[in-house]
Amino acid sequence: MNRSLYTLIYCLLLPLIGLRLAWRAWRAPAYAKRVAERFALYQQTFKPGGIWIHAVSVGESIAAAPMLRELAKRHPDLPITVTCMTPTGSERIQAMFMQGELAGRVQHVYLPYDLPWLARRFIRRIAPRVAIIMETELWPNHIAVCAELGVPVVLANARLSERSARGYARLAGLTAPMLASLSAIAVQTQTEAERFRALGARAEAVQVTGSIKFDISVADSVLNAAQVLAEAWQLSERPVWIAASTHAGEDEQVLAAHQQLLTQFPKALLLLVPRHPERFSAVAQLCRSAGLITRCRSENAPVTADTQVFVGDSMGELMLFFALAQQAFVGGSLVERGGHNLLEPAALALPVLSGPHVFNFLEIAALLSSAHGLTTVPNADGLAAALIAGFSEPAKAQAQGQCALAVVKANQGALQRLLAIIDQQIA
Repeated sequence: MNRSLYTLIYCLLLPLIGLRLAWRAWRAPAYAKRVAERFALYQQTFKPGGIWIHAVSVGESIAAAPMLRELAKRHPDLPITVTCMTPTGSERIQAMFMQGELAGRVQHVYLPYDLPWLARRFIRRIAPRVAIIMETELWPNHIAVCAELGVPVVLANARLSERSARGYARLAGLTAPMLASLSAIAVQTQTEAERFRALGARAEAVQVTGSIKFDISVADSVLNAAQVLAEAWQLSERPVWIAASTHAGEDEQVLAAHQQLLTQFPKALLLLVPRHPERFSAVAQLCRSAGLITRCRSENAPVTADTQVFVGDSMGELMLFFALAQQAFVGGSLVERGGHNLLEPAALALPVLSGPHVFNFLEIAALLSSAHGLTTVPNADGLAAALIAGFSEPAKAQAQGQCALAVVKANQGALQRLLAIIDQQIA
């Protein structure tokens, strides 16, 4: 397949893309807003000539945060445009980057669909000096238009699994020219570097920088807010654990594990944070249907001594909830979603628990596991057993948390290597 055929197929699929957008809007009304942006139609004006960062959704936005803040410091005269594809990603971008010291510096829209005339309209509108794509969100027409208009493209914190590499190889006529046109590819591991080169990326463009997700820091404001909440909720004498970024089919297992935990530790509190906001109310109802005394962040009701589950149905507060816990389970891993960021709880020196399905974070999981900072559990019973063990031997759990933190600290430095690559493209 070449790019012309890809564009033709994309055009033919537009009615289905529209139906999918409508279905998503039915499930999550936020998808019905700002549809014009997906066709590069904008009411707002943009400051051109700056840095464009594309972060497809929440995880990539979080990973991009330290990089964006450093770029803002290094290039105070350049505007920064951040694009994404999802409402949750948009909410996170606005909360992280469009308030406080970055207010007025960062502009944000959805990335338009990957058709050449839409890409050209968008890129000419913002006229970036450099485009930075987080991880491996590759759109052939956007990248081709960047090359046409002389905009260097950096693929940052790049990942490429063996499975994805096989998929790209099957579309070599489309993917090889696209990868060859990238100005720089900052990959997480040497194995991924070899995969990119084998698929057609220029050897000199590929550099191993490591994962910038290790370059995570916990703001003092988060720790201070957690201390205030812990005191208000009287958590000092309670076993508290968090199940973060959970998915459908996983919440039930988390609640089953918590019910087993309660038989051994009746005062235990679960902080349950679903991955997607459209599921917040359904998860709260699930908790109550299970007979568990439940409070929600959105209710502004305090956690009391009899509260068994607290549902974190808010955006941008996950690190705050991690900071309240003594053990952390990271979701998307008891169901086949590939897991989520294991390094956020590790950065807080929490012992980390995960299911077996972590194919999106294999290297990070392996590092944490080999350092005894990660415990992998197969199901609800295994999760309950691990939690009971951790609360029964708090000193051992704290030692596991320190092991997890040591992994984070030992692998930091990728951000500075990536920034050096980006600076070369801006110069």
